[in-house]
Amino acid sequence: MTMPTTTAPPPLPEALRDIAEAAGPGNATTDPDIMAPHLVDWRRKNFGAAALLLRPRNLAQVVAIVHAAARHRVALVPQGGNTGLVGGGIPSADGSAVLISLTRMNHIGPMDADGLTLRAEAGAILADVHEAAAAAGLMFPLSLAARGSATVGGLAATNAGGVQVLRHGTMRALVAGLRAVLPDGSVLDQLAGLPKDNQGYDLKQLLIGSEGTLGIITDLTLKLVPAPEARLVAWAGLASPQAALALLARLRRASGGQVESFELMPDAGLQLVLRHVPGARAPLSGAHVWHVLVELAGPARLAEVLEAALADALAAGEIEDAVLAASEAQAAALWHLRESLPDAERKDGPAVHHDISVPVAALPDFAISATKAVESQIKGSRVMAFGHLGDGNLHFNVRAPAGGESWKPQEAAAITRLVHDLVHEAGGSISAEHGIGTLKRDDLARLLPPARLAMMRAVKQAVDPAGLMNPGKIL
Repeated sequence: MTMPTTTAPPPLPEALRDIAEAAGPGNATTDPDIMAPHLVDWRRKNFGAAALLLRPRNLAQVVAIVHAAARHRVALVPQGGNTGLVGGGIPSADGSAVLISLTRMNHIGPMDADGLTLRAEAGAILADVHEAAAAAGLMFPLSLAARGSATVGGLAATNAGGVQVLRHGTMRALVAGLRAVLPDGSVLDQLAGLPKDNQGYDLKQLLIGSEGTLGIITDLTLKLVPAPEARLVAWAGLASPQAALALLARLRRASGGQVESFELMPDAGLQLVLRHVPGARAPLSGAHVWHVLVELAGPARLAEVLEAALADALAAGEIEDAVLAASEAQAAALWHLRESLPDAERKDGPAVHHDISVPVAALPDFAISATKAVESQIKGSRVMAFGHLGDGNLHFNVRAPAGGESWKPQEAAAITRLVHDLVHEAGGSISAEHGIGTLKRDDLARLLPPARLAMMRAVKQAVDPAGLMNPGKIL
């Protein structure tokens, strides 16, 4: 599918020349081969067009670009690693906008090891940030499957989550400071990253999660934590999501809150991985309706804590079986089972994907009741609900009938409306970690409380009155 069009006219040639000159020598292109990867999203479902691709190398060039675009009233679409799933970084199909990629601004440093922070430009790759922190015996505690291509600026712009939110929070909690170029070309500089700063509104939080609609993030001060002495990974089979939540509570109490990840997966998901991923092996013998992958990180003594807690859970009937990884290779193999599920699901057939969250205590019942509701109302549908139980985030995917064709657009729309209505009724969010983009824009307007929606629109109007920053996204 193509991205929706806007009502903006195409940029005039003189405007494009001015903006390209502002980007600096060698930083602007109309080469279709270079632009092509930037005009389609990660899932290859949304296609856009742009009059020009800009790849600035420093803050001054970004400022000059924004000033030039504002003078000519040309829209800008910021893009990081282009790993988004909701169309947030793809320009409109009418070619009225200029695309600005931050990937050349990828410097990492300096690091404050005492203050546990690291500065990085917006285009820095997450995996490279991990390596830089590890070299100093520290850790940046956000990880996700796209870590080899996702940029920290894009992660902040979408308030990304990942598998360690349970303990360390989303990007909102991990950004100590940032610098951004606002729609009028002025620079918001909060890079100092002060732990305590009560000088009015925390403006950086407006930029985090704004998907480039309020400005272009250029640099960040990221929070680090000491690298743990021990990393412990276990897999358990159990009868229900309710039992999984009880296990999570037990592990939190026993470890003093050092549970890093707690991933819930139905047996149907594990079977897809075993079927479609070469070399994958079942971690447990016997059949189990549900599975959890657990990771704890902290002092070496945690090994004894985890073993004892799993034994107590087994005796209490919370789990049916469990295995504790005895090496990094075994831990990686267990994580590979979880991280391979989305790819295995795609190989098995089409689905309508949803990234939702509900209150943690409500997630076990929601996973079961929402599955029953969708499968009873959508003929032939098969729900695959899995994800981060500890932070209430489910990937709630509605698979097409076995051996059948993909859902028709009107069917997919009806499915998404039903799922989002169920989430709304449960007091949840229709976007847990992937953002709104264009994919969820209409349902956001339909379901968000009026006061919240009005305030968001007021902020957008105040900061970007001309509507030139990533138009058509979120609102």
